[in-house]
Amino acid sequence: MLEKKDITLERAVLIGLITKDQDEDKSKEYLDELEFLTFTAGGDVIKRFTQKLETPNPKTFLGTGKIEEIKQYIDDNDIGTAIFDDELSSAQERNISKILNCKVLDRTNLILDIFAQRAQTSYARTQVELAQCEYLLPRLRGMWTHLERQKGGIGMRGPGETEIETDRRIVRDKISLLKERIKTIDKQMSVQRGNRGAMVRVALVGYTNVGKSTLMNVISKSEVFAENKLFATLDTTVRKVVIQNLPFLLSDTVGFIRKLPTQLVESFKSTLDEVREADLLLHIVDISHPNFEEHIESVNKILGEIKSNDKPTIMVFNKIDAYEAEPFDKDDLIAEKTEANYTLEEWKRTWMGRVGKNNALFISALNKQNLEDFKKRVYDEVREIHVTRFPYNKFLYPDYNYEQTE
Repeated sequence: MLEKKDITLERAVLIGLITKDQDEDKSKEYLDELEFLTFTAGGDVIKRFTQKLETPNPKTFLGTGKIEEIKQYIDDNDIGTAIFDDELSSAQERNISKILNCKVLDRTNLILDIFAQRAQTSYARTQVELAQCEYLLPRLRGMWTHLERQKGGIGMRGPGETEIETDRRIVRDKISLLKERIKTIDKQMSVQRGNRGAMVRVALVGYTNVGKSTLMNVISKSEVFAENKLFATLDTTVRKVVIQNLPFLLSDTVGFIRKLPTQLVESFKSTLDEVREADLLLHIVDISHPNFEEHIESVNKILGEIKSNDKPTIMVFNKIDAYEAEPFDKDDLIAEKTEANYTLEEWKRTWMGRVGKNNALFISALNKQNLEDFKKRVYDEVREIHVTRFPYNKFLYPDYNYEQTE
């Protein structure tokens, strides 16, 4: 029998800035996402701190008074970790650690930690390790505070490589080694993709935690890991799916997120080859999230970076069962109706009704709402691509409704 283990969550505080580019509402939204990331990594957020600044302090990110307030709170409440919403420079990280005397992480470090926990295959682990090494390299100076370049004294004189230089060389060598390993795995995966023949490929893309893996499980009748946490899926999963009698390949890809670390975008571009080589994209959106429009922008931006924004795309608005419009008082003469007050029917009459050639789809993968419409639409799109590729196969795949009436 397995022993039950009580998992103790690390007590943490979150720290963010309110700037001219990031107002109070935007800052709160980013900190909400950071709290979800912290929970996913195994942390318990005790308190949030924000400060209004034109630009971050180059030495300590925050002002002197605010950082003293945070230090006092950390000392009084036994806090082990301080997590910043923006990426810290090596100097800032070093200075803040000295003042707060606790573990200091930034958003990038936190996402890397989650990726390290979630990576299952050797390919994902290699990519995470590469991203971690590239993040670590410029920060090595801050990690060896007991080493000084000009320390002097007995046994410290003369030329020679300092420990910090040795470590940098080791990390650089490791980065080269990991890049070579990724190239080798890329070749293997390219061969695997080639072996799949000329089947139509469909890829699920979208922000993290929008329900891609749940939809994958429903459509392909498989058991892909799905959880209400960020980055539940890191490894691309490909399954053969048959709707009516039409087979195609469906792939579930890693979710995107705002402020995605540069190192991760670079190292995970090879994972997104499934997206690059897909014939059709299903862009899944969590319509129950208050900021889903920004999520769409973030996903489109990353699709542009990997040159996949011109592919045929179906917009699929998921989690309609969880969507609730904010109540609007029609008798209030001062109140103005905003997007937050829109019902689903009202949303369908906005730009959503004009997305793509046949409009967007509204479904609930969890409750299987409107899945028949979804299957019909995917069938029609895949059939069109398939018939273009194999004109002589057209008679094999009649219209979706034809088979329903037989």
